[in-house]
Amino acid sequence: MANLKEVRNRISSVSSTQQITKAMKMVAAAKLKRATNAIVQLRPYANKLRDILAQVSASVEGNDSPYTQDRIPTKVLVIVLTSNRGLAGAFNANAIKAANNLIFSKYAEQHARGNLSIIAIGKRGHDFFQKRGFNVIGNYNDLYSDLNFLNVSQVTEYVMEEFKAGNIDRVEVVYNEFRNAAVQVLTAEQLLPLLPQEKEESAKLATEVDYIIEPSKEKIIEELIPKAIKTQLFKAVLDSNASEHGARMTAMDKATENAGDMLKSLKLSYNQARQAAITTELTEIVSGAAALSNG
Repeated sequence: MANLKEVRNRISSVSSTQQITKAMKMVAAAKLKRATNAIVQLRPYANKLRDILAQVSASVEGNDSPYTQDRIPTKVLVIVLTSNRGLAGAFNANAIKAANNLIFSKYAEQHARGNLSIIAIGKRGHDFFQKRGFNVIGNYNDLYSDLNFLNVSQVTEYVMEEFKAGNIDRVEVVYNEFRNAAVQVLTAEQLLPLLPQEKEESAKLATEVDYIIEPSKEKIIEELIPKAIKTQLFKAVLDSNASEHGARMTAMDKATENAGDMLKSLKLSYNQARQAAITTELTEIVSGAAALSNG
């Protein structure tokens, strides 16, 4: 009977867990839809902005924007995008691992000299790097609670000012690029200095479209470059946000399936134990009746 009670308690516990994972899957699915709409709507704008910048830059000689200056990367900043909460499979662990690989393979010398800083957007990444003694700048964990272009731009403007002042020589972003609910691609891309288009590609783009530009090409580039940098980071944050919800929905779906399999196994064990107990009781009754009749 003690065994039966234990199995019943486990069945009740697993059933409660399954209800929670189902609810979390539904919540993640609802958030994923909104996050997917946001990144899908931004991508065409970001791509077009990059193309326009490449086309206009191709016809301007000597672009001397402070955000395109390619200096020796003595001081490096790595922006790592994770989430504030767990239960999203390997989403956070993969982003942190990719950031670590980038740091210790590409910028190990800067890290050893104390010239590597980290901006961690997301509590999981922030806590990980802070506990391990990295130079973590600021706390941007609240960014996801009100995710919009203006709030993300505040982070980008700080980074741009530090780069412009020479306090940072290179900025890289590590995040999960969203493909679909089940697929997130780890991406590490350079934010600053802004990478120029290949000469052949820029020349080709410049001949495809003839823009009428006012007031001047130089002024347009001066306005477009900061906007392109802000859009690039905003796109990375939206990608990471959508990837988080996709990973959580997938993880909770798998957890719900696993709970169902466990329930089947527990119910089978319960029925077997119950049948064994009934058989034992019947055997005892028959044995007792036989003993009385013989007596």
